[in-house]
Amino acid sequence: MQNPKPSLLVLLGPTGVGKTELSINLAEYFNTPIISADSRQLYQEMKIGAATPSEQQLSRVKHYFIATQKVLDNYNAGLYEVDVLTLLDKLFLEHKIALMVGGSMMYIDAVCNGFDDLPSVPEEIRKHWNNFYKQNGLEAIQQKLFEEDPDYYAKVDIYNPQRLLHALEICTVAGCPFSSLLKGEKKERPFNVIKIGLNRPRVELYDRINRRVDEMVKDGLLEEAKELYPFRQYNALNTVGYKELFDYFDGKISLEMAINLIKQNSRRYAKRQLTWFNKDSTINWFQPHQEKEIIEFINHTI
Repeated sequence: MQNPKPSLLVLLGPTGVGKTELSINLAEYFNTPIISADSRQLYQEMKIGAATPSEQQLSRVKHYFIATQKVLDNYNAGLYEVDVLTLLDKLFLEHKIALMVGGSMMYIDAVCNGFDDLPSVPEEIRKHWNNFYKQNGLEAIQQKLFEEDPDYYAKVDIYNPQRLLHALEICTVAGCPFSSLLKGEKKERPFNVIKIGLNRPRVELYDRINRRVDEMVKDGLLEEAKELYPFRQYNALNTVGYKELFDYFDGKISLEMAINLIKQNSRRYAKRQLTWFNKDSTINWFQPHQEKEIIEFINHTI
């Protein structure tokens, strides 16, 4: 018996695994556009470092949430959730299936499960904590969060300043620990979610990541980073591929070291992605070459 509700296909996996080309093939097969779930491909100025699909790839299938923001914009997973749900309401009027593709864990989770309703943060509080971070550094905001909310500190990535700052902002606004507001209740969606995970053997994945970084450098990553250097304090640019080159421009490290660090940090990010995704028992895992099997699985499931 066919399911009466429309379906959101979610093609996810670690950076460099090979999601882009397969996603385009799936979108063409199911005659549906692609919703990008990549928090870096959102930004117009980060084409090379974010591995944005090529013009030729973009011409094959309609893409949403590619190059829709500027690095100066204050965009986040909560806004993405609202924007994608609004778009899906329209897409499902014409399509039985929609396809979301990416590896940004929080963005995918926001659409599939929803976020807890948190208080909005006034601009002056956001500026206060951003200034505190700029003046005192990462260790200072780590210590502040440990004091304000030891429970959240114990489970958050303490090397991600955006997460730490967001938690401190909410603590300030709410007057209570951020963790006390996180109920983790899954929100009902008017569509089915089918998650397809892509992975490769670890050695193969890491080799692909290393070679992709070399390709980015050859394609002009340094020139792209130089143009963005004046905006390095913005959250969008606190990311692998740019922050290492900013250190090179500042004379802190050599170019060779910067490139090696981009590769190393990209591999570490892939490992964190897989750790996150492996906690989700609803993901159906395949390898990128199993396109036929993936299509058969989807057809059988919807």
